[in-house]
Amino acid sequence: MKDLAVRLAALDADASAAVQVIAYFDGLVEAGAGLQSIVRGAAVLAGCPARLDDPTRRVHIRVLADGSSATDSDQQIHNRWPLAAAGSATLRLERDGPPGPVDPMVLERAATAARTILDRTRGRAPAADEIALIELLVDAAAPPDARHRAARHLGLPPDAPAFAMVLHTGDVRIKPLTDTVHSPGPQPPDGIANTASAGRSAPAAGPTATPARAGIGPAVPVLELPASYRAARIALRFTAAGTEDDPGEVAIRYDDLGALAALAAIPDPGAVPDVITLDHAAATAPWLLPTLHAVATTISLRAAAARLRLHHSTLQDRVTHAEKLLGWSIRDPHGLLRTQLALTLRRLRRNP
Repeated sequence: MKDLAVRLAALDADASAAVQVIAYFDGLVEAGAGLQSIVRGAAVLAGCPARLDDPTRRVHIRVLADGSSATDSDQQIHNRWPLAAAGSATLRLERDGPPGPVDPMVLERAATAARTILDRTRGRAPAADEIALIELLVDAAAPPDARHRAARHLGLPPDAPAFAMVLHTGDVRIKPLTDTVHSPGPQPPDGIANTASAGRSAPAAGPTATPARAGIGPAVPVLELPASYRAARIALRFTAAGTEDDPGEVAIRYDDLGALAALAAIPDPGAVPDVITLDHAAATAPWLLPTLHAVATTISLRAAAARLRLHHSTLQDRVTHAEKLLGWSIRDPHGLLRTQLALTLRRLRRNP
């Protein structure tokens, strides 16, 4: 896309700008950006204030031309402003004069991106602009006073630490430190009702329900919640579905990752040779992944056998077979670490 933009720039500056607009909003969507970022991009690229209004969800976001969040989202709307539909929402550029050269493309791409995010959250009926408030709260570019107001509207104590939780559904939760999710020991992410949240609700609990994967950021002062949100998104990448083909923890605290968090910076974890070997081995032996996970996360083979509900000798046979498939030992410290890293990188590959 960048090469195309460079070639177009030599022929047609407007065409080059249009391609760059497309790449910009596509990048925001791929990065999991929120509505606030989409509207900010529209305002900055168009060089005028932009606003997104969705009365059905009570979402009203307005951003000034310099990228700062406006607090007067209830400002009067003029019919002369160019607009584009984003599902049930409307994106407008507050331009009173002639349209800019990239206005139509900015409107089209920003509206498409906004609709993608809104469609993901369509199942909820947010109260008091809840989605917009949380996106504002975790937006590091938003003014501190606006984030303080958002925290107050969400019912968060102004002088108490809070943390962000991000679910694999795209749901974002903000929780006070008093919540049990930050108590010692593993906590499943299903007791997360009655909290400030944005996005779709977690799947309903039940015997056949798939557990919601959750990344949990560190507890921080309210104004530092953007950092907790970023950390929660990193932690989410280390989670697993807890199934036979994706064994592991469904909820991960960023604070518990320690040095492992640095692995998230690897650009293509799926290209690591041990991950490729692990995938090939798992394709021939469906029992391999849960077996490796149990061996790598228990203190002994007997403990792993108990977790897998296997006889000790059966697990010994599996381990011997696994070592032949992988090409390394999983019983010595070096081989065990190698196995743990391969399993972790595989999760990062599955959760980009």
